[in-house]
Formats: sequence, structure tokens, C-alpha cells
Amino acid sequence: MTEKLTKTALTPPTHTTPPARFSHGVRKGNVLQVAGQVGFLPAEEGRPPTPAGPTLREQTLQTFANVAAILEEGGASWDDVLMVRVYLTDTAHFAEFNEIYNAYFADLTEAPSARTTVYVGLPAGLLVEIDALAVLG
Repeated sequence: MTEKLTKTALTPPTHTTPPARFSHGVRKGNVLQVAGQVGFLPAEEGRPPTPAGPTLREQTLQTFANVAAILEEGGASWDDVLMVRVYLTDTAHFAEFNEIYNAYFADLTEAPSARTTVYVGLPAGLLVEIDALAVLG
């Protein structure tokens, strides 16, 4: 008889409740999926979600921090990530994003994850969205 694995929603204290019926992250067994994250500053009571700043660098670094918070909430780290999906709003940002990405992940101890980058429309002022799939153990 196989034990049923529990699916657990992950919402770190840095995040607000999602605006619709979804989870910021979900872990089931050793699989952890992080929903698309944007560069909003950490949740603060009474303040609406606010972008980290107007630049790609500011938003990307905050987005990485938001993804990392969910990974940590689920017991994972960037070394456990197999796949990263990046959503940019402007094709002209690709080279700059790669520079930021390479610097951020320069110290990984495991092989780098696979990555897909696509171009999308996001709400006004947002430049990047990132999701990640991690497998632990």
C-alpha cells in the first residue's frame, strides 16, 4: 500500500495572500513548484504590493529574493532547482538580465538549472516574472 503524499501550500511571511485561489509555492513529497514571482517588496501591513524599483536590476534581485523565500519555506534552495522560467516584458532586456542572472548564480555548488525565457505582458511597471521547479533529496 502506497502512502498518499500531502500537498502543502507555501506562503512565507514576506508574501501577501495571493490575489486569486493559488499558492505562492506548493510542495508534494520532494517536488516543490514556485509560482511566478515578481519584484514586489516584502509584505508590509497596510502597504499595497509595490515594485522594488523601476529598473530591471532592482526588480530582478527582488524577484530572486521572493523565489528564494518560497524555496526556503519548503526546505529547498537554489541548488535544488531544476528549471527556471523567466518572463521578460522587453526583448531589449535579455542581455542585461543574463548579466544579473550570471552574477546572482555565480556561487552555485550544483550544476545550473535549465532555463526558458519568454516575452510577455505584465501589469504596468513590472519588468520580470520568474517561477522555479525544485526537487529535494
